[in-house]
Amino acid sequence: PEDFASQSDAKPNTLFVSPSCPNASKQVPAMLEAFPSIEWVHVRSAGIDFVVSEELNQYREKVQFTNAKGQFSSSLAEYVMMACSYFAKDLPLLMKNKKEKKWDNYDIEELRGKTMGIVGYGDIGRACAKMASVYGMRIVALRRHPYLSQQDCLCDVVYGRNKDSLHQLMSESDYIVCSAPSTIETRGMVSAEAFDHVKEGAVFINLGRGPVVDEAALIASLESGKLKGAALDVFSQEPLPPDNKLWELENVLISPHNMDKTQYFMHEATEFFVNENLPRFICGEELLNPVDVLVGY
Repeated sequence: PEDFASQSDAKPNTLFVSPSCPNASKQVPAMLEAFPSIEWVHVRSAGIDFVVSEELNQYREKVQFTNAKGQFSSSLAEYVMMACSYFAKDLPLLMKNKKEKKWDNYDIEELRGKTMGIVGYGDIGRACAKMASVYGMRIVALRRHPYLSQQDCLCDVVYGRNKDSLHQLMSESDYIVCSAPSTIETRGMVSAEAFDHVKEGAVFINLGRGPVVDEAALIASLESGKLKGAALDVFSQEPLPPDNKLWELENVLISPHNMDKTQYFMHEATEFFVNENLPRFICGEELLNPVDVLVGY
């Protein structure tokens, strides 16, 4: 708070938080303490894990919190279908044969009729389901409140978020998409035990948050061949250290947490704040995309 002494006369009522803000989990509570006039905090990302802290919880009843949910879903869903095709059509072999000028008429796999299991069926998960359904894939979803998707025409099955349901999803899915946020409840959720139940030859795709997955167990499943492959856009530690074993595995597709980083992604996320929620705030209307900082989404 002493850092804001020069602004003591200011009475801001809104705080806009960028994911690039250093030490946001410390800075945001400090701002709220220094400026009690703040009524609304908007996070310019779908994930709010970088903001959440014990200090912030005391403000959850006093301040409204929102995020940019939905602004990144389409590009991430496109990434998921690309990753599915990468393994189904064996793109590494295709590129290898091209480099060697080798005409190898190999068999490919069809996505139609395969099962996509989605761990964390929020806005991003549903966008993935929407695209996958166009390919003729069967959709199995897992979410904290399954009743919210009971009438969802995209889902063949909706499970609650418990261990047995996760194991069932892992065992019946050909492609497993993890789009769950990082919260106290979800960290380490896709555990070694979960990978023990994974379907032989399945592909694991993580675009949610790295800490949700037991990375050592994932690597073990990839090395054993139980998993056909993995497409990973998020990791337990970012940037991914050069000595991480994932770099060496040929059946892993790695991207540097940039599969939602379109040319205009920051502009579009900010537009949502300016054009959608800010007018609602000014007019005293209900804000879109409310989040609970205690729950983590």
